[in-house]
Amino acid sequence: MTLLIVFLAIVFIMLALDLGVFHRKAHEVSLREAWTWTFVWIGLAVAFGGWLFYVQGSDAAIEYTSVYFIEKALAIDNVFVFSLVFAYFAIPLKYQHKVLFWGILGAILFRVIFIVAGVSLLDNFAWVYYIFGAFLVYTGYMMFKNIGQETSLEENKTVRWLEKRLPITQDISSGKFTQRINGKLFFTPLLIALIFIEISDIVFAVDSVAASFAYSRDPFIIFYANIMAILGLRSLYFVLANLIDRFYYLKHGLSFMLVFIGAKMILGDVYKMPLWMSLGTIVLVILISVFYSFYKTKPGK
Repeated sequence: MTLLIVFLAIVFIMLALDLGVFHRKAHEVSLREAWTWTFVWIGLAVAFGGWLFYVQGSDAAIEYTSVYFIEKALAIDNVFVFSLVFAYFAIPLKYQHKVLFWGILGAILFRVIFIVAGVSLLDNFAWVYYIFGAFLVYTGYMMFKNIGQETSLEENKTVRWLEKRLPITQDISSGKFTQRINGKLFFTPLLIALIFIEISDIVFAVDSVAASFAYSRDPFIIFYANIMAILGLRSLYFVLANLIDRFYYLKHGLSFMLVFIGAKMILGDVYKMPLWMSLGTIVLVILISVFYSFYKTKPGK
């Protein structure tokens, strides 16, 4: 319980500093600032993992590291969605951090809900573990199958539904989620972008939480790792937003990772792979896909 209280205190303090001090005024996040915050969040995650190792031992630390890496790898796919949403709704750079901040808070809530639900299901129905595995294999297959297909929000049903049923103003100059015009309340594109990001995160949360159970059954370890990875997602977006087109082969790596984790869950009774070996495999695959992507897409190639 002490560990949980300390963890929540750290998260609360960092979020308060982020919104109340460093990003109190809307501004364009520079690449230098994004890199700085990325290293801060990664450093904090590593430090917490070290403390977990000291308090609970190597097994807990490996479980935490595995779940953290999976969430971080899948987060790059989130970056693509963020970029797509901000471009479609024409959200200025100086307001993107605000949307992501509240989006991250929603993501934390969804992770907590899915983790609690997952633990409850597994405690009462052991066979659900194999369903999770099959779901990850299917998700990985569909991700691989859809590689190369263009993604657009022009015909997205959720976007169309929101735009038809909500009173929306295109005036975004206030930097607020809502705005009153002639006494009537209107929603700005900031709120519509936030809603779409939250809906998208529900889909991502299902994948990441299901994969997390392949490496740990401890809800607190899964919670710690997921939250640490999510908190660094905003700064990661500003680092990678302009490089997203160069991650072409990343989806190949992510699809393999999901299929691998799913197969590991399904075949766990046949062969129980050591955690360090499983973690090493997915780290190697993701690194190869990232480096190969940059190699194949470098200028002049």
